Amino acid sequence: MTVAAPSRAATWRPLLVVPAGLSLLAGLDAALLLLDLPAPVDTERLPQVHGVLLVLGFVGTLIALERAVALGRPLGLAAPALLGAGAVLTLSPAPLRAGQLVLVAGTAALVAVYVPLWRRQHDEAVLVQTLGAVVATGAAVLWAGGVDVPTLLPWLVAFVVLTIAGERLELARLAMGPTAGPVLVLLSTALAAAVVASLLVPRAGSVLLGAALAVLTGWLAKHDVARRTVRSTGLPRYMAVCMLAGYAWAGVAAATWLLSGAVTDGARYDAVVHAVFLGFTLSMVMAHAPVILPAVTGRQVRYGPVLYAPVALLHASLLVRIWLGDGLDVPHAWQVGAVLNIVAVLGFLGVAGTRG
Repeated sequence: MTVAAPSRAATWRPLLVVPAGLSLLAGLDAALLLLDLPAPVDTERLPQVHGVLLVLGFVGTLIALERAVALGRPLGLAAPALLGAGAVLTLSPAPLRAGQLVLVAGTAALVAVYVPLWRRQHDEAVLVQTLGAVVATGAAVLWAGGVDVPTLLPWLVAFVVLTIAGERLELARLAMGPTAGPVLVLLSTALAAAVVASLLVPRAGSVLLGAALAVLTGWLAKHDVARRTVRSTGLPRYMAVCMLAGYAWAGVAAATWLLSGAVTDGARYDAVVHAVFLGFTLSMVMAHAPVILPAVTGRQVRYGPVLYAPVALLHASLLVRIWLGDGLDVPHAWQVGAVLNIVAVLGFLGVAGTRG
């Protein structure tokens, strides 16, 4: 993730993190409501927008902001600004359609950010990330058109997986070898095609999606430099632990789709959602926070062994939730794991905020 020199718009960048943070906190609040537990804010809309809010509002805004920094042009800030505004609108009393349409504009703006980045580098990593942004735009358009979130799950999953895959290629290209770029483009195209197939022919398409996701994340795990740096010390080892754990959870989601086909509710749906968006995505966010946050916000996140605490709690709580709760149906394990998921996220925010 190459970061351009600071621009005149740099002072605005930290402000654009605010709606992302608000989206995260609102998403956690919605999670408590979905668990039938007391929550700080209780509105009818929050549980309905929970998933999109976290993926496009939180993760999407952070990704768009990081890409705007890489672009180094003030116009690039339109994407994170629109995604953040769309997320805030979905939380407000404004008609839901208003937030949906602004999110469509934000994802389209993110695609536009990749165009000059591609012209600058003609890099396969940028191409893969662009494909992820295109899929995100498709998800936003379909949601605005009335398609429900469980049906859109493959689109949202592909957005984060393709974006992170492209960024890993960008950071670890030398370790992955000279053919890594073309191979990753091929695997990413297969995943995007499977996403479309999952909408048109849900059962067969979802099996294809599981296979494509398994191959893509398996290839990343095999070729990522994290396999070597996990034997080092300090920050490189911490990042490697987070990344390898993330790949493992992506494999859980892939296996669920591969064996079960379309999942739109119940334990399997819960397992796929949280294996990808907590186990994979959040673990990758935790891994890269000490590197990315200083470039995006100007605030340092110093490495220290304390960073392992929320990471360990996150993955342990996912084991409780997905293995004991969703898999073995142990009484109350799902709820306990879900609450500990929230504690892990808040714990990471607290630790990262005090490591400046």
